[in-house]
Amino acid sequence: MKKSYLYLITAIICFPFVFNCSGGGDDPEPVVIDPPGAASLIFPNQNSECTEGNNFTSTQSDVTFDWNDATNANSYQLYLKNLDTQTTTNYTSTSSQLTLTILRGTPYSWYVVSKNSGTQTAQSATWKFYNAGEAVTSYAPFPAELVAPTMGTSLAASTNNVSLQWTGSDVDNDIVNYSVLFGTVTTPTNTIGTTNTTNFSVNVASGNIYYWRIITTDSQNNTSESEIFQFKVN
Repeated sequence: MKKSYLYLITAIICFPFVFNCSGGGDDPEPVVIDPPGAASLIFPNQNSECTEGNNFTSTQSDVTFDWNDATNANSYQLYLKNLDTQTTTNYTSTSSQLTLTILRGTPYSWYVVSKNSGTQTAQSATWKFYNAGEAVTSYAPFPAELVAPTMGTSLAASTNNVSLQWTGSDVDNDIVNYSVLFGTVTTPTNTIGTTNTTNFSVNVASGNIYYWRIITTDSQNNTSESEIFQFKVN
């Protein structure tokens, strides 16, 4: 009788462990989602004049944006920036092509973000183009892209000289010079120098916030203004 009682107690104690061990193999394998690759842009071409739109009016035309399919991607977000107004809009597409109605005679930049059901995304290169206007023979340069110091950066208090750096491009490839507007007011209007290179050194002092932008001029005296960047010297 004592042995039977001991067997019963042992079975009761061991049963939960046996149950737990046998149930462990039923957990589903985690689903691994490969991240999408970056799309390669096709059209409108980089630094080009886009003349292949449809449904032209005096102010607008339909332009078909095209890019290569990205690996492991099932949707895309197209980001389109009006470089005159610095306004960015974005559009969703499930294919690698999207037709948009945009302004004529206007510079744009665009890029594509690849997505799938995972949390990771991938971004393409950024291209710029002019959407052709009516009877235009010469285009203004694209607004300069400010590179350094980056927007909102803080520099050491010991800094007394900073190299402003940017990039410039133009459909007509006839940029003549860049005017550097720099100062402590939020919308700089003081031109401190002109250069035909894409960098310019400025003197700074501790405790100030500085603002700067670039005006690009081409051989036809067309101009464009960049965004305004700021940086702080602690």
